[in-house]
Amino acid sequence: MRMKRNRQILLLGWLMAILLLTAGCGDRGEKPTIRSAYFWSTTFELDSTQMDFIRSNDIHKIYLRYFDVVTNNQGEVLPNATVQFVTPQPDSVEIIPTVFITNECMTHAPDDLADKILNRILQMNETRDIFGVREIQIDCDWSGRTREAYFAMLKQLTTKAKAKDIEISTTIRLHQLSQTPPPVSRGVLMMYNTSDIKDKEHNPILDIKDAEPYMKYLKGYQLPLSTAYPMFYWDLLFRGDHFVGIMHSDDELPVITGDTIIHRDVPIDMVLKVKEMVGKQHPHANDEIILFDISKQNINNNKNQHYEKIFSN
Repeated sequence: MRMKRNRQILLLGWLMAILLLTAGCGDRGEKPTIRSAYFWSTTFELDSTQMDFIRSNDIHKIYLRYFDVVTNNQGEVLPNATVQFVTPQPDSVEIIPTVFITNECMTHAPDDLADKILNRILQMNETRDIFGVREIQIDCDWSGRTREAYFAMLKQLTTKAKAKDIEISTTIRLHQLSQTPPPVSRGVLMMYNTSDIKDKEHNPILDIKDAEPYMKYLKGYQLPLSTAYPMFYWDLLFRGDHFVGIMHSDDELPVITGDTIIHRDVPIDMVLKVKEMVGKQHPHANDEIILFDISKQNINNNKNQHYEKIFSN
């Protein structure tokens, strides 16, 4: 009788172990989406609206633009528009320093560009008490003409950053999906700026017709991806068929008789449809979703339930 009872207890233990193992595997297969956002301004200052957005939407990462790399009139490659820190790093939020490099820079980039970028970022981290940096992101609209130089710079930067326990990621624009992936640990697919901002007939922020042809390249893309979706809008000033610029404020650009202001934003339904398209072709590309970007203006222009729909699995 005792042996029978012992066998029953042993069998029950096995069953419990199997159930726990199965439950554990299920949890790993349904990891919550990592919620992130870009901050793209020359001043890192978070007001109550932005802090509330970070807390209420459980934002874990902020991709913070540190500076641009541009060429001056003499063709020298220099940093530009360096961010000024006003607000300290929020608790429980990881900062990913992000650097935008113009494509023109890569046509005659100096051999020590990777060193200069890394050293500048490390210095800014130390000066501004930015802690826990594990990743640096490079944003460049590289082309076939500059690919070799850009990839060589990324390899150098990856090697140097690895010595500091920092990995390198890079943005991936739609037209770059048909090219060999950059030599970095992962990429961020930019699902915005899908057409020419000067085109009056299409929405340059995001148009499904512009994005759809590139989805065939996404399916077999050999690089781990996160995806960035737009939450911004543009007011575009045209003078006849000539594009004048983006109106960031009412008095920034002079408006004369005959000018046209075209408002461009992206309906939530379109963002969700594009998100579904991406997920079908690259199932893990939505494991981390990054919103561009969390300016107060953009937050106030969208509804809270829209963010939840974009972030949800």
